[in-house]
Amino acid sequence: MSDLFWLTDEQMAKLSPFFPRSHGKPRVDDKRVLSGIIFINRNGLRWRDAPKEYGPHKTLYSRWKRWSEKGIFARMMVGLAAEHGEEKTVMIDATYLKAHRTATSMAAKKGGVAA
Repeated sequence: MSDLFWLTDEQMAKLSPFFPRSHGKPRVDDKRVLSGIIFINRNGLRWRDAPKEYGPHKTLYSRWKRWSEKGIFARMMVGLAAEHGEEKTVMIDATYLKAHRTATSMAAKKGGVAA
């Protein structure tokens, strides 16, 4: 069983209205490239470490870079959120920072006595 991520045809149908029009030479398979971009971002990998099934890593990076600069991904997120119809904004912060045990004693003098 493969651990690779692949967008479904239904998901691609929802995303396709947000794709820019192709001018001149047709783009390579959008499903393969977007699945690769999501896989890289989800797993925190370098572009160079992309599995071969997603195509050349330079293609993944150049599509991500070009579409990010044009705001394509931002429009996708806004469009998908608008379809949901939720009036409230819900945010999740998964920040986790490990502090050293002495990190809370900034105001204390040496020896553990507070100033």
